[in-house]
Amino acid sequence: MNRGAWFADKVRWAIYLLLSLMIPAHAADRYRGFNLLQKFYFSGERHAYEEKDFALIAEWGFNFVRLPLDYRGYIREGNWELFDETSLAQIDQAVEWGKKYGLHVSLNLHRAPGYTVAKPAEARVLWTDAEAQRVAAMHWEMFAKRYRNVPGDRLSFNLFNEPAEVTLEQYLPVLKKMVETIRAVDPDRMIFSDGLDWGKQPLPECIPLQVGMMTRGYTPFPLTHYKAPWAGGDRFPVPKWPALEGTSGQLYGPGRQGYPHELVIQGNVSAKSTMHLVVQEVCTKAVLELLADDQVIWKKELLTGAGDGPWKSTRLLPEWNVYVATYDQEFVVPIPQDASRLVLRMTEGDRAIFSSVSIRSAGKDARVALTPEWNVQPEILHYKDGTLGAMRDRAWLKKAQLDPWLDFRKQGGVMMVGEWGAHQHTPHDVLLRWAEDQLSIWKESDVGWALWNLHGSFGVLDSGRADVDYEEFRGAKLDRKLLELLQKY
Repeated sequence: MNRGAWFADKVRWAIYLLLSLMIPAHAADRYRGFNLLQKFYFSGERHAYEEKDFALIAEWGFNFVRLPLDYRGYIREGNWELFDETSLAQIDQAVEWGKKYGLHVSLNLHRAPGYTVAKPAEARVLWTDAEAQRVAAMHWEMFAKRYRNVPGDRLSFNLFNEPAEVTLEQYLPVLKKMVETIRAVDPDRMIFSDGLDWGKQPLPECIPLQVGMMTRGYTPFPLTHYKAPWAGGDRFPVPKWPALEGTSGQLYGPGRQGYPHELVIQGNVSAKSTMHLVVQEVCTKAVLELLADDQVIWKKELLTGAGDGPWKSTRLLPEWNVYVATYDQEFVVPIPQDASRLVLRMTEGDRAIFSSVSIRSAGKDARVALTPEWNVQPEILHYKDGTLGAMRDRAWLKKAQLDPWLDFRKQGGVMMVGEWGAHQHTPHDVLLRWAEDQLSIWKESDVGWALWNLHGSFGVLDSGRADVDYEEFRGAKLDRKLLELLQKY
């Protein structure tokens, strides 16, 4: 590192340390509430918020609502530069109800001009398109002017929902442009932006901008999105909590930056045991090796291509001009010697997905399902007494999900959990145990949160769960156990 870069780095961290000493506990640390979804997806109807929701949230003892917005729902004639006053008046009313009932309201562009996680995708790409950036800034300027007289303890702006598939170098200039536009009109407005990687990655670069961050509470994803159709949830096994579970079964080759990944099994595996690997899918090709205590005991090359082959089916990805082959095939590997550590790795190729792995020994089959999570280093699997898996419990949850954000706060950052919860098909007893672990680690660290949602499949009202004894409540079906758990924290 040259002298100038060294000095700049020291100055940056000195600023972060100074901010961490100057910034007191933020109100966001104490926010507790819900997302209200009337305007999060525009399907042609301009749904209004309902006062009874704001009154009920306050009555139950909560103090926060997040309003995800689809910009298409407040423009006219499909023209993203023409605003519809009738729709905006409905948002105005929600802000007023927040004031009336003592709730902090956070406006979020769930679909912003040029960016969304939903379908269909936007025609332009916000992170690289100057026109989309101009229009997005115009939208935030409109909101800043509209609400500049609303006190900061009643309203904040949450710029973008779950930025994904964008680099920091692309994202940060867009973020700065939105912040500068808002503060030119409303200098004291509290601004949040979601973390990168679908809200999971904190950005210390936001601290000097005095921009807070929102993260997510959807860990582990196979538990929270079990059978969720928009997330491919049918591929996940029935969740348990706490439990020995699988990990990511997606391995990458050395051609990918930051890789390769490895699948590691630790434990006393005896000679004459066998490992059983189910290879689901291969992209381009995969050269696999299995090591027992650093000695290669198995090697296999899996290819892809057009037409017939050792695969069950194949398809071309034309945008990359590569083939993806579905194998769905089990490979059996004899373990020739006692071993305390098995390592599966790719030495060549692009990507391979494994759907399960097991160790068979003395008539026992210790099997664990694996999930196709993108860009996730597989956790170490532990083998003991005929069981195999990675421990999922409260301690793991804190380490995997919250600790990086606590580090962000130690540097002076402001953060909260903007969305969390589990879809209606997650068993209710599993939901309650997992939710209490989430809530307890957030409470002990003074982390605010907002459940997705109040009404609907993640919520306390009309969630549509098949295993809940609902209480009839003001024309709705109330999950009293979940509500009381939320109120406890």
